[in-house]
Amino acid sequence: MNYVGAGTIEFVSDGKEFFFIEMNTRLQVEHPVTELITGVDLVEWQLRVAFGEELPLSQEQIKLNGHAVEARVYAENPNKNFMPSVGALRTWRMPDAVDGLRIDAGYGEGKAVSPNYDAMLAKVIAWAPTRDLAISRLNRGLEETDIRGVVTNIPFLSALITHPDVRANAIDTGFIERELGKLAPEPPMPSELELGAAVAAILDAEAEAAIGDLHSPWRSSGWTAVGARQRRFVFRQGAAEHALTLRYGREASTLCIDGREIGFSSAASSRGGIDLVLDGVKRHIAGLLDGREIYVRTQNGRFEMHWVDPFGTEDEEQAGADRVVAPLPGTVVALLVQEGAMVEKGAPILTVEVMKMEQTLRAPFAGTVMKLKCKVGDIVQEGVELAEIEPLKGTAKV
Repeated sequence: MNYVGAGTIEFVSDGKEFFFIEMNTRLQVEHPVTELITGVDLVEWQLRVAFGEELPLSQEQIKLNGHAVEARVYAENPNKNFMPSVGALRTWRMPDAVDGLRIDAGYGEGKAVSPNYDAMLAKVIAWAPTRDLAISRLNRGLEETDIRGVVTNIPFLSALITHPDVRANAIDTGFIERELGKLAPEPPMPSELELGAAVAAILDAEAEAAIGDLHSPWRSSGWTAVGARQRRFVFRQGAAEHALTLRYGREASTLCIDGREIGFSSAASSRGGIDLVLDGVKRHIAGLLDGREIYVRTQNGRFEMHWVDPFGTEDEEQAGADRVVAPLPGTVVALLVQEGAMVEKGAPILTVEVMKMEQTLRAPFAGTVMKLKCKVGDIVQEGVELAEIEPLKGTAKV
């Protein structure tokens, strides 16, 4: 048996040659959009054909109805060149498959995303009579999706499908590269709403943890041994810190943010998430606490903050920030500098292949490449230092 050309296989038997056309029989990831506008289950059809049955319909009998659009939810970070993200999925919340939505998911809460396979987590598909409505339904599905434990491309997907050029179908293959700064911008600073949502997420997590402890004082939000009770919270987003105080009251609590006192109350919602009342305005928000990392989703978008431990030094947050290390298990495919080279901050140092994607690691500061600790072809583990760079005199490691 020999391969003769693309799509053709040659068999030789008893001196005779037989040629067969090779066919790719796999279903592409986009098959749900075809199924939604035709009403045909392509997976079922493929299985029936494999068992020797005839196709139920001819091409002429298949009718197209409406519009469908699909988004592929990936464990990847658009702000870091779409670098794959691995880890355990601590939270998995997908919208109900109603009002034109379809959810195809291969993961769930508690499952682990491995570096050994493709990083796709799920597909969110929407059908509607019109293209604009299908896009709106898809965006609603994405906005109601919360996955924690890994970084996902959900905010990027939402920004992409709501972009005016995408809605107008006026894009080309260079669109994402040109608009990436707008599609994956730096996260905005949290407002009073997001800070209040962060506090609500902490209180919700504490209340849930206290359910099994009948003697926990946290079962009563106004509990205190003596005097008025208050708690101070400090949240960090990037280099910025936000401090606020929660003052408990018998009738209502108050948040003090930058000298402003705001009425505050929160409770778990019967429809999932948290009902937050801030300054007399009730809003439904999503708030999740994972260790000391907080994720909130409000009408302003998605926000991630770190809850600063008042009793910890937290120096470990900067570990690895000034080193060239493997972000995930992968293979070194290119060395882009030589030992002894002078490099500027951001200069490419080497390239690793991670989860079928090439990632270029760059100098965290200006300096001299003292040692390359790997060679092309090396299989490296996450966190392993791959290059040693000595900063220039007078240059801080930032």
